[in-house]
Amino acid sequence: MATSVVLVVAILTATSTVEASGDVSSGARSTRVRRQTGELRQEIPAQFNQIYQGSVFNGTEDIYRYSYMQNESSPRAIRVEVKSQGASEDYPLLFVVRQQRGILSWQVPLMIRGIYGYDKVSRTLCPMDHLQTGVKDERETVYLEVSAASPAALNYRVNATILTDFSLSTGQSRNFLVSPSQPQYYAYKMPPDLDMVVVKVSSPSNLCAVFSLQPIKCPVYDLDRNIEFVGIYQTFMKKAAITVQKSYFPNGEFYVVVVVKATDSDCTGEMETIQPANPSDEAFEMRRVKEVTVVVGPSITDSQYVTAVFVGILVFVLFYVVTFMVLFIQWIRQRNAELEGLAPRPEEQATNAEAPINAQRTEPNYGATATDPYSMGEQPIETKPGIPPTDQPNGPPMPTNPPPPRPAQSKSYPKPPMVHTLSDSSMEDDIDMLDDADEDKDIYRTKTFLYVADLARKDHRHLSQKYNLYSWNLLTISVFYALPVIQLVITYQKMLNTTGNEDICYYNFFCAQPAGDLTAFNNVYSNIGYIMLGVLILILVYRRDYTHQKKVDAGDRYAIDYGIPKHFGLFYAIGIALVMEGVMSGCYHVCPNYSNFQFDTSFMYIIGGLGMLKLYQTRHPDINANAYAAYASLAIVIFVAVIGVVFGTPYFWAIFTVVYVLAILALTAQVYYMGRWRLDMGIFHRMYLLIRTDCLQCSKPMYWDRFVLLLVGNIINWSLALFGAVGQPDDFASFMLAIFIINFLLYFVFYIVMKLRSGERILWVTVGLIIITLICWTLALSFFFKGVTTWEKTPAQSRLDNKACVLMGFYDDHDIWHFMSAISMFCSFLVLLMLDDDLDYTPRDKIPVF
Repeated sequence: MATSVVLVVAILTATSTVEASGDVSSGARSTRVRRQTGELRQEIPAQFNQIYQGSVFNGTEDIYRYSYMQNESSPRAIRVEVKSQGASEDYPLLFVVRQQRGILSWQVPLMIRGIYGYDKVSRTLCPMDHLQTGVKDERETVYLEVSAASPAALNYRVNATILTDFSLSTGQSRNFLVSPSQPQYYAYKMPPDLDMVVVKVSSPSNLCAVFSLQPIKCPVYDLDRNIEFVGIYQTFMKKAAITVQKSYFPNGEFYVVVVVKATDSDCTGEMETIQPANPSDEAFEMRRVKEVTVVVGPSITDSQYVTAVFVGILVFVLFYVVTFMVLFIQWIRQRNAELEGLAPRPEEQATNAEAPINAQRTEPNYGATATDPYSMGEQPIETKPGIPPTDQPNGPPMPTNPPPPRPAQSKSYPKPPMVHTLSDSSMEDDIDMLDDADEDKDIYRTKTFLYVADLARKDHRHLSQKYNLYSWNLLTISVFYALPVIQLVITYQKMLNTTGNEDICYYNFFCAQPAGDLTAFNNVYSNIGYIMLGVLILILVYRRDYTHQKKVDAGDRYAIDYGIPKHFGLFYAIGIALVMEGVMSGCYHVCPNYSNFQFDTSFMYIIGGLGMLKLYQTRHPDINANAYAAYASLAIVIFVAVIGVVFGTPYFWAIFTVVYVLAILALTAQVYYMGRWRLDMGIFHRMYLLIRTDCLQCSKPMYWDRFVLLLVGNIINWSLALFGAVGQPDDFASFMLAIFIINFLLYFVFYIVMKLRSGERILWVTVGLIIITLICWTLALSFFFKGVTTWEKTPAQSRLDNKACVLMGFYDDHDIWHFMSAISMFCSFLVLLMLDDDLDYTPRDKIPVF
């Protein structure tokens, strides 16, 4: 018995000798000795920065004991690296790390998604909450256990090192390498003088990785399969950023964790097929190694934050101040004129006092009348556009002031024959259904030369009620549209805050200024310009409407029978649409993504459509579309935009192109024949006549001006249809919006050209507004096309476009687009509101239709 004990002791003493070769040591007993002695478990005192080799098989276990001093003033962490080329998925090596208050385990090969095996694994051990618990300097012991269930011995290597630079400092960058099996994380604690910081990561590699901020707790989730379990995280390729407030993490302390994905499919959106790796193929693991740089920098201070918010609203308050000052000056001038007993003269109202280019029209005045409104049946008076009859060279002498006030419906002052007044109970549908009314329309609307008097024959009061439906219907649409939208985006924001998944929303993370639960308050707040200037538009339109109605009630003949007929319903609708664009764009930017993009564009379509309708209504008040048809058409457009984004297949583009071309042809016929075109069995005969008269004899079409407009419009729209069918742009919503904008600009330019060609003037104030509008739109579009995010791509690809703040450290390029586009649209609508002010003293039978 004594002899056998001596033999075992001798063997143990011999095999415990450390076989050192450089930094490599054999800390475990050989397989042969352990099989002979039947020893299953051995504990080995180990040192840091020393590589230990060993082997284990079924039933055996090696335990390495590391001991070190924990230093509170200079927190440190332990990083363990293990490697084994003999282990397999069926018989892996199991590694378990036991600490004072936690356990961490993994296996080799480390299987990622059940396919990709890595035989080299590096893990950072959790430093036991030393930053939170206030642990004083004391000795800590860590045990690393190695075991396997393989019948054959599995060789391995282990090495543990102490990370002395485990903590990150504000403003200092940290470079390191990461891979799917070798994640890295570091600790950071906000200084007392900072309440918000921006954590940025960057890399020269396009490999897909995950970047996470986690609270100072154990365990730390640093693998691909569990990094999304806690904290805030993003996928990224070359760069990413997270703005974090001190209140989000206790005491402002958190871990910055980075791990590389096994494939790039989560970042590119494309499925990848990678063959399982050969454990001996070291090149496989090197292909997924990513160099990363982390830097934690301070965000803007509270004072800078408040200043940026205040300046943003102050810019639009100045618009109110300037507008009210101008209105006050106008009121003072008008008041002085009334006290002096003088009516405001058009020459005094217009800054451009030049005479019209073509004052006397030579075209035949088919169907239009020029009789004096107060002298039924007297001889016509030749008048010049823009000059009241009192100043006409050959006109009869008339008093300087307008005729005495009269009730709007007084029979003692009948209206000119050009205006057909219906009874109070008459409605438009009542007369439109009569055959003689249809014949009357054919006579007036199919003449070669049309004037506003020919298309302003319906009852003004009833038409105003018809156009007021635009604003009331839009209010109803807005309420029912906005309420579920607000609920949805709030749900998105709560989901992001709860899960920490910042891939849900497409922010510009390099300039995302949080406020409360909002991640990017600056992108939401910058839409305030649409709301404030939309309200200002409503105020200006109401003032004009009130002033005009007051003149009508007073019997002012110029307000009743001169100039462009005043209908303000579409202007009210445009103001409401601008306000709602601010609301909906703000809702969209609460959490911009692929699912709610239409919130940002829906009212842009409505604004573009209403702008074109208003411009057309100006000289076609009797034949403009009603509110129900207009909004139904815009709803179809929005629906098609959604379908195009979700199902943008070649089949969709083919169908869309055909429908688009047919819609262009139908609209062309409707505009060319002033609404006197029908889709019935006689359409083919009318098309034949159209081709024979206006195409084969195109040197002199029946309606030359309309022919030129529609020819250019068809060329442009057919080109857009061809571009869409061939190019098939990814952003179909923007493509549809471009169609609206291009057609609106085309019609606006045509309107300006025809206005000048007809001898009318554009007031210098309006010219100045047009120039300002062009400048603002140019600046706005320059910021829009810079692009800081795009939901057409994956979140990681979208972050490649993220840029730092460019204004006051608070606003990015897209915020400036919001500001400038709001100002641009405000100026554009002012141009529409004032474009025909030069015609206020021009008889309607002298105002041409185009």
